[in-house]
Amino acid sequence: MDSTNLKTFITVAELGSFSLAGERLYLTQPAVSKRIKALEQELDTHLFDRIGRRVSLTEAGRTLLPRAQAILQAMEDSRRELGNLSSEVGGRLSIGTSHHIGLHRLPPVLRRFSRDYPAVELDLQFMDSEAACRAVQTGQLELGIVTLPSQPLADLDSTQIWSDPLSVVVGHEHPLASETELTPRALADHPAILPAHGTYTREILEQAIVPELGSLRVGMNTNYLETIKMLVSVGLGWSVLPDSMLGEELLALEIPGLTLSRQLGYVHHQQRTLSNAARAMLDQLHATTRP
Repeated sequence: MDSTNLKTFITVAELGSFSLAGERLYLTQPAVSKRIKALEQELDTHLFDRIGRRVSLTEAGRTLLPRAQAILQAMEDSRRELGNLSSEVGGRLSIGTSHHIGLHRLPPVLRRFSRDYPAVELDLQFMDSEAACRAVQTGQLELGIVTLPSQPLADLDSTQIWSDPLSVVVGHEHPLASETELTPRALADHPAILPAHGTYTREILEQAIVPELGSLRVGMNTNYLETIKMLVSVGLGWSVLPDSMLGEELLALEIPGLTLSRQLGYVHHQQRTLSNAARAMLDQLHATTRP
C-alpha cells in the first residue's frame, strides 16, 4: 500500500472531510479523492460512506485505521532510527504549532534553524494546541510546539520553554473599564469572548474563575487570539489574552487575587525515537531561554 494514500486516508478519517484533509495536506479535493479511490481499489472495499457533505468510516475503514496508523508509525520510526545512525541533520521534520506561537514565539527560532540546518525540510502545520498534541500521540507529527496541557497526556512528554502571563482585557469603552474595585464576580455580569470549551487556555480561566462564579456568560467562541483581540477592542466583550498581545487598544484589568498564566513548550511521544532534526530543533528552543 502506498504510504501517501494511507496518510491521506488517516487525515480524512481524523477530520471527517475531504476538503479539510486537502487543506491539511496541501492538496486539492480531487487529489484527495483520487488517493482514497486508489486505496479502495487496491483493497477492493469502500472505506468511507459519503452522504452529502458528511464523510464517515465504513466497518472496513474502522478496521483499517489503527493498522494504517501503525504502518506509517513503523515506517517513520525506521526512517528516524536509520537517519540517526549518522550525525547529519537533514530529512523531513513535521511540527504542529498554534497560530499564536507561530506568530509571536517561533520566528527567531525558525530563522536560526533554517540557517543552521538547510538540509532539513520543515513541515510546519498550524492548528490548535489540542489538535497538535493528538497528532503527536498518533504519530502524524514528530513535535508539537504548543500551549501545554495542565494535566499530563498519555504517551507524551512535555517540556516548558516559555511562561505566558495572561490578563483579563476589555476595550476602553467597555463598562468594566470604568470600574475601580473589580472582583472575579464582576466578570459574570458581562459577556465574554473566549476560546472554545476543551482548549487549554479556556481550562486555565475556568479553573481560576468558575469555582467562584459557577458559570460564565460567553457571547462568542473563537480559537484565534488575534480575532479575540479585535472583537474585544471594539467593545463586544471581555476576554483573556497573553500579555504579549496587549496594545493601546486594550485595557488590562487589575483583579485582586486573580493571576493567570499558561505554559508554552513542546511535546513529543515517549516511545518514539526523535530524529536528528527534531533534536536540533529542541536545542534551538532551549537556547531561547539561556542568558
